[in-house]
This record gives sequence, C-alpha cells and structure tokens, in this order.
Amino acid sequence: MTPPLGPVTGSAGRWSDLERPPLNAPALRRALVRPGALWTSLDVVGATGSTNSDLVARAAGLPEGAVLVAEEQTAGRGRLDRAWSAPARSGLFLSVLLTPDVPVGRLAWLPLLTGVAVATGLARAAGVDTALKWPNDLLVRVGGEERKAGGILAERAGDHGVVVGIGLNVTLRADELPVPTAGSLALADAVCTDRDPLLRAVLRSVEEWYRRWTAAGGDPAASGLQAAYAAGCATLGRTVRAELPGDRELTGEAVAVDGDGRLVVATADGSREAVGAGDVVHLRPAG
Repeated sequence: MTPPLGPVTGSAGRWSDLERPPLNAPALRRALVRPGALWTSLDVVGATGSTNSDLVARAAGLPEGAVLVAEEQTAGRGRLDRAWSAPARSGLFLSVLLTPDVPVGRLAWLPLLTGVAVATGLARAAGVDTALKWPNDLLVRVGGEERKAGGILAERAGDHGVVVGIGLNVTLRADELPVPTAGSLALADAVCTDRDPLLRAVLRSVEEWYRRWTAAGGDPAASGLQAAYAAGCATLGRTVRAELPGDRELTGEAVAVDGDGRLVVATADGSREAVGAGDVVHLRPAG
C-alpha cells in the first residue's frame, strides 16, 4: 500500500480561527473511502503549495481515487497559470486522481463534468444555486451580482491519469476577497458552510457523475452530461468575448457547448466558431 501523504504544518495553529475549524480527516475517510467506492484514499494536509502539483508528482504510485485536501494552499493555480489563494480553512482546496477508460478525445469533458458535479453537490448540501462559466468557473450570486466562488483545473498525470483540482471559497468574508468580483458560499447566504458535509457532498456527486460518464464510454450525450452542463451554464445565451491563443479575439453570442466540450460562438456575420481553449468574458447578461 502506498503510504499516505504526510501532514504539512501550516503557519497558523489548528484553532487560530474558531469560526473555521479543521477538517475531520478520519470521519471523512469513514464516510467516503469504502469497499467498491471510487475514492481509495483521502489525506488532509495543513498547508501545501498546490494539491494538484503534489498529486501529479505522486500519481505513478497511487491508485485511482486518491484524494488530497489542503487546509491552506500557498501556491494554488487556476487556468492560464493564475494564482489562487485564500486564508487557511476558508475554503475547500482539493485534488483527485482519476484514470478514466474513455477515448482520449473525450477527456476534455472531465473538468466540465467536475463543474456539474460540484454545482449539484452544493445545491444539495449548501442550498446555493451555483452556475457554471465555461469552461471551469463556479459562480454564485452575491447581492444580486454574479461572483466567482471557485474554479477547476485538470492536468494530465502520466500516460493514463488526470488530476482534477477544485478550489472553492466557503467562508471568505467581504474584507478578505482577493478581487471585487470574487464571492463565497457564505456571502451567497449558504444554509451550510461546514466544510465537512460540503466536501462529502462534492466528492459523492463527483463519483456519481464520473460513474455515469465512464459507463457510457465518455459519451457526454448518452451519459446526460452534455445536457446537464448546458442547463447549468451561465455562459450560454450571452454575448461573450473569447480571448484566444495567438492574441486573437472573437466576439459573439455563446449558443452551445458541442460534443467535444467546446463553446460555440455565433458571430455577427452569421458564422459559428467552436472555441476549445482561451479565456471567455461575459459582456452582458443572458437574454
């Protein structure tokens, strides 16, 4: 058996903020690591640079279903190498190792699947309506405004593995927001901000959607994933600006997410272009 990832001591004590108690790792393992379950191990560390980097580095020695959670990330990363940071124990910062037996061309659906799963889990456990901004942002409403509360980052690990990272602001207060457009579950009036049940709900939902998707051979339509993503995607129906590789921009209405997980943008000249990589900016609310 591969030894667990050892604890990393953070700069702050475990109970330095009584409103932000530490995660109960033994209870989480009892609830999630069971015979026949997807999750095969679950480790909680006090602080680390990036759970994704740690899990990618150790992926070759771990079975599918390894989960690494950090109480604090000091060098968390989002898409396009953007930094992700938050106070200790103020959110959920975790990565999971998956080895899906699906065609390589369908792996692009894995971060979108994770977004659907996280939104579903949060709706159940936190009572918060979480929308998805293509391709990997988690949005909540704070005071009637759309705010980013989380994100997802998928990275290849070896020949067959994928490490999927999830970062979610849970109890972040207004004076702790890194930027004015950020949000958290607490600021969105969540009915629950206890991270233990939230983490259980998120991982159970990821397992449920992952089982469904892999059972369908990664087919997003047959598994219901494509329809579920479209239903929860706040990008569809909006005018967007896609900032594409090579300093190219594309402006138009986001009209669909195609079978490859790409965002289809209809431009003013009547053409349609599928965007598979780049940054998307919402220019106006959906009509």
